[in-house]
Amino acid sequence: MKNSGEEKRQNREPRFAGKFYPGTKAALFKQLSELFLQAGSDSGRENTRAVIVPHAGYIFSGEVVAAAYARISSPASFKRVFVLASSHQFLFGGAAVFDSGNYETPLGEITVDKEVARMLLESGDVFCRNPEAHEQEHSLEVQLPFLQYLFGDGLKLVPIVLGTNNISDCEKIAKALATWFCSENLFVVSTDFSHYPQYNDAVENDLRTAEAICSNNPLKLLEVLDENRRKEIGHLATSLCGWTSVLTLMYLTRNEKVRYQKIAYRNSGDAEMYGDKDRVVGYWSIGVCDEKGSFNISKEDQKELLEKARNAIFRFVKTGRREVLELSGVNGALAQQAGVFVSVYIRNELRGCIGSFAKNEILNDLVQRMAVSAACDFRFEQIEADEINDMELEISVLSTLKKIESIDEIELGKHGILIKHGIQSGTFLPQVAQKTGWTLDEFLGHCSRDKAGLGWSGWKKADVFIYEAFVFRG
Repeated sequence: MKNSGEEKRQNREPRFAGKFYPGTKAALFKQLSELFLQAGSDSGRENTRAVIVPHAGYIFSGEVVAAAYARISSPASFKRVFVLASSHQFLFGGAAVFDSGNYETPLGEITVDKEVARMLLESGDVFCRNPEAHEQEHSLEVQLPFLQYLFGDGLKLVPIVLGTNNISDCEKIAKALATWFCSENLFVVSTDFSHYPQYNDAVENDLRTAEAICSNNPLKLLEVLDENRRKEIGHLATSLCGWTSVLTLMYLTRNEKVRYQKIAYRNSGDAEMYGDKDRVVGYWSIGVCDEKGSFNISKEDQKELLEKARNAIFRFVKTGRREVLELSGVNGALAQQAGVFVSVYIRNELRGCIGSFAKNEILNDLVQRMAVSAACDFRFEQIEADEINDMELEISVLSTLKKIESIDEIELGKHGILIKHGIQSGTFLPQVAQKTGWTLDEFLGHCSRDKAGLGWSGWKKADVFIYEAFVFRG
């Protein structure tokens, strides 16, 4: 672990309020509200893992930034946010992690996850303490009001400023961050694109760079950045000022099942009143999402869900009370609205299986209710207190329902189905097809007849939805 200077025990105060963004709470909140209103929302992107966003003054790049953050429809599902920003002021090896206090903006104080920060500092010599690098860096600070607006007081931050221009350092940083690159954490990478070419040159250059990033191939990005330099575009100083931060993210994602997607583009020439088109800076926002329909639950959240489901069953068996829930400390995946099925096994024999699709209930609460319902499933003999020690639970957390237009979209073993017609509905989990060996026609027919009560071919006149299930036992 490296140290730069004497460690300070103080908050990092806002240095660029009133310059890059409004300096008062009221004016800042008003501008953010307007930017998010313009951006709208995309509720279909709750599986966002990371965003790449610009860091210019809000009048230049605010719309592009808000367009990316607006796609995060379930901010409460994240336990913390990692912000990666490349230093504009200092060159030093590796990256500086801030752990000497909290960050502040005109919207208030942001809690820094000092435990994670110190774990990174202790993980090897690629991370260091360098408060001065944070003190002078605007590219990290300008992201924070957007995150505060989105997350509210629940925001927990891991602020990282990269001082390196060494490719191998980026790979080392990514390796050290890999443990935290999971569904419970959001990663934010701060970068602008081309600096100072003419308007049309910037548009073309920035598109090439954005498409290289979206390839999820670090070598492709490095090749394109080199090609851009060799084109000798007039006044082009850089194609990507935060290239080390972007490259680090791409090293994190190169073996992950994720998809990069371009979200919005502007450059400074588009700004009203200030739009000089002879020398511009480019701004892309890019989202990184799990491959469509795929998701996972961290080991930590699996353990907590199993424990809460087991405790709920134990309380019910002992007291007969259903309404007592463990509510405290809810965050991460447990704060998401997600459907769930709970199966109860006693000595490997199924003794109950009940579930529900998410409506207005978070996973933390729904899993406990479904566990109790499964424990007294009327189709099976009710579980007694002396059987609890022999009990094993299987929990299936369900992804968002997707209505399909063709049954060709169903992948047996991967997708569960929900068949719905009027008030009648029925569902099969994905593992049903695996256990039975049914064909697609049998899967649909049995669900339609045996679960929805619509007859063997009733699914043909019904709405058919698919979903995935993340299944774990304990």
